[in-house]
Amino acid sequence: MMMNTQAMHEQLAALADAARWRIIELLAERPRSVGVVGELTGLRQPQASKHLQTLERAGLVISRRSGQRRIYALQTEVLHAVIAELRRVAALADTNRGGRDAFVQYVAAIDAETTAAADEGWADEREYVFRRRLRASREVIWSHLTDPALLAEWWTTGDLRLARIEFGTHPGDRLLQEYTDVDDRSGADGVIGRAEGVIEAVTANERLAFQLSPVLPDGGAAFTGHYTYTLAAAGESTDLEVRLRITDSTVPSAEFIAGIRLGWEQCLHNLAAIVAANSITNEEEA
Repeated sequence: MMMNTQAMHEQLAALADAARWRIIELLAERPRSVGVVGELTGLRQPQASKHLQTLERAGLVISRRSGQRRIYALQTEVLHAVIAELRRVAALADTNRGGRDAFVQYVAAIDAETTAAADEGWADEREYVFRRRLRASREVIWSHLTDPALLAEWWTTGDLRLARIEFGTHPGDRLLQEYTDVDDRSGADGVIGRAEGVIEAVTANERLAFQLSPVLPDGGAAFTGHYTYTLAAAGESTDLEVRLRITDSTVPSAEFIAGIRLGWEQCLHNLAAIVAANSITNEEEA
């Protein structure tokens, strides 16, 4: 049975009431009259009638007059259709469970880091190292690491969009990131993440060092991140190392630091997928 969205909403709303759910269970056993439904549920007959009428309007039951009584029966095919729709949504959630699992990990990390963030400087000198072998030359990888248009394609997690980026390639050049929700095209939530920094050292196609600091709601820096990208040729591929050292960590930085490992794993996964796809396309064109 095909269901339209409005009908499904009405059916779910009808099933959400505890008394009506008990009525559904009773009618699943056999058709019953209003009076019997009221007796078995402890409802007065007017209340039982009202609930049954709600279920009937939603298409979950049908009724027929039999002498002085009105008998109600369950529309099992409609109930099966509701169940099928719920299963479809559950299957969709399972297919996309990566985002949900990442969120659960992030929440757990926030709790742990918030506990650790007792004083200023609590995370100073903490270091993170991420490595990936990428299927492209150092020149291609370098462009993905430094070209703002290419950066916008991978330097973000699944639920965010890099709406604005400034990224220079000379020492002293300014860096800027502004993130919005990936689904927020109208700007309803505005900028939900911002980071500012500066390029420190550049050796084209080999090494890039920069500072980047997430900005707190009050305008201050959450911490200073000292980043170093190192690229090494590996045949037709490139080994990329991303090294991050933290200084100047503040107590409110716990939420930002909690997302570093998970965020960078997602970003580098994005980069690897984009580079691999481009490599396949180039091979096919050749």
